[in-house]
Amino acid sequence: MKKKIETKGAPPAAGPYSQAIEAGKMVFTSGQIHLAPNGKMVSGTIEEEAHQVMKNLQAVLKEAGLSFKDVVKTTIFVIDMAVYGKINEVYAKYMSDPYPARETVCVKELPLGARVEISMIAVKP
Repeated sequence: MKKKIETKGAPPAAGPYSQAIEAGKMVFTSGQIHLAPNGKMVSGTIEEEAHQVMKNLQAVLKEAGLSFKDVVKTTIFVIDMAVYGKINEVYAKYMSDPYPARETVCVKELPLGARVEISMIAVKP
């Protein structure tokens, strides 16, 4: 059985998807870009944009009763690998050892002109 996770602390789903889905003990977040919860794009440095992405994910996980400590897998999408190091620095401020498994994928473009998108999989204790 699956359960929809929805919070006002992150931007609302803008299409036929959920902010996250809980299936058993697993929670799968949709990719988050640097939209504020009000749906307006946060533009600035790549670090500011990455912080907004992480805040969105934090809100979704919190709604599911989880935190970044429960994340087992992360996928990061970027449109320019030159910013990878800066995004990694921001990401490291939110995550702790043992770090989740992760991949970073460079793509041609992201929704709404975003420069970074992150999705996560977490497990309930």
